[in-house]
Amino acid sequence: MNINRLKEIREDKDLSQKEIAKMLKVTQPQYSRYELGVNIIPIEKLDALADFYDTSIDYLLYRTDERKPYPKSIMMQK
Repeated sequence: MNINRLKEIREDKDLSQKEIAKMLKVTQPQYSRYELGVNIIPIEKLDALADFYDTSIDYLLYRTDERKPYPKSIMMQK
């Protein structure tokens, strides 16, 4: 899976892997394996990253180049 955007967006924000790993409650080596595509990143971690970076999972996975997040679903507001 091509997830180079995880590294790009992290570096754009001048954040370290250690800082993102802490936010995700994983180790830095675990997060590094996500960025490298060695381990598949769980959906709940992708969701947390999309919220953290104020973007969409589709943007993180290169399904779109539109960085702006989608409007939140009414189901998520409950």
